[in-house]
Amino acid sequence: MKAVVQDRYGGPQNLSLTDVPLPEPRPSEIRVKVLACAVNLSDWEYLVGDPFYARLVGGLFRPKRPVLGSDIVGLVDKLGNGASCFKIGERVMGDLVMVRGGFAEYACVSEAEMVRVPDDLSDDIAACLPQAGGIALIGTEGLAPGDRFLINGAGGGSGTMALQLAKAAGAHVTAVDNAGKLAWIKALGADETINYGTEDFTNMGKRWTRILDMVATRDPSQIAGCLETGGVYRAVGGRVSVLLPLVLGGVLYRLAQKSIAMLMVPSGRDLTERVAQAAVEGRIVPHIEAVLPLSSVPEALRRTGLGEVKGKLVIKP
Repeated sequence: MKAVVQDRYGGPQNLSLTDVPLPEPRPSEIRVKVLACAVNLSDWEYLVGDPFYARLVGGLFRPKRPVLGSDIVGLVDKLGNGASCFKIGERVMGDLVMVRGGFAEYACVSEAEMVRVPDDLSDDIAACLPQAGGIALIGTEGLAPGDRFLINGAGGGSGTMALQLAKAAGAHVTAVDNAGKLAWIKALGADETINYGTEDFTNMGKRWTRILDMVATRDPSQIAGCLETGGVYRAVGGRVSVLLPLVLGGVLYRLAQKSIAMLMVPSGRDLTERVAQAAVEGRIVPHIEAVLPLSSVPEALRRTGLGEVKGKLVIKP
């Protein structure tokens, strides 16, 4: 079968489209014929081996698993011993961020991580949902009318879905991203936008009720300064050198009634089902910039790593 293979950490130049053996499912696994796999920032992190937690999961010195791609939609092709949740030919989806394997024609995945794809969802839309949609759903829980909500990195997959959920909740949304995305984000419904290339939202004298930060780059004192009393800040990712002081330093601001911490996303079957249902109900609609073949994975990852993509890119073997 064809797959995009990574043999070392580094940039897209370390990826190659090549023939690899067809994988065989282990006990409690299913093999799927991949129909679509969305590109996530986590794929870029596993590609370059940075932040460091990507190496803790993916292999300290070199990748343990050669094929990236975690948000997989596929047709069940073969059942491993003991696998009984699905039938051959069923369409399934899941977030396989810990094991990956979706940038290939076939992948073997744990059946415990997969759910059936609702008939109302196309392959491409379903592929955008598990990881990015889960972040958006958890990151906007509890928003209420009148809340001032800032999304740092609003133009990506998670950010655009979080924007939809926040507006539906009645929040006033400030979207932060690069200059090339601001008009587009404004058209999606953002109440105001900030170009992070020319302005730092922590130095504008404004305060927000909630902040969802896709890639943390600031220390807790900067964050606390732009949070209202009772405000909540959650970081999705970032370098360990930033996240550790952010989490530890955030404890100091509890007395000031400001919550600063990481966003804990309980990825798995339950969350994937919730996100899929939200999409069926029209509460979230992924924005797909392009659907691309396997040969485009290196360029898709490059653009994702640089933050150039509006919404999501989907790979279709």
